[in-house]
Amino acid sequence: MFKHILVPVDGSDTSMNAVARAAALAQAFASEVTLLYVIDPYPFTGVGADFAYGQAQYLTAANAEANAALDAARALVEKTGVARVNTVVGEGHTVHDGVLNTCKSTGADLVVMGSHGRRGLEKLVLGSVTQRVLGVVRVPVLVVHD
Repeated sequence: MFKHILVPVDGSDTSMNAVARAAALAQAFASEVTLLYVIDPYPFTGVGADFAYGQAQYLTAANAEANAALDAARALVEKTGVARVNTVVGEGHTVHDGVLNTCKSTGADLVVMGSHGRRGLEKLVLGSVTQRVLGVVRVPVLVVHD
């Protein structure tokens, strides 16, 4: 049914729950899985040497964090016996843009992602990446709650 499953991860328990659900689906449908971690390549504004130094440090730390989260997610998927697992460190000023771009470039036909289930003022202040992804991608999205 699903040939290619995209799973955005951020290293949280919630995203790892989504990884486990995606792995079970991939095993059932013999699907390929792409694990995605999105970083913002230019989170700073400003100019000068201080900006460049901060930018380099940020990118090093962000890529290390991304690779650690992706390695843990890959290990969880491979543990279930899924053979085709890819990892991608995507870039985007917003996570939902990174998910949309990766969904298009990989040809994913399902997105499986976690949601913290925030409500009310907390959701308003913090926003909802999952809600934004639901609004931009044109494939089914399975939301796994805490």
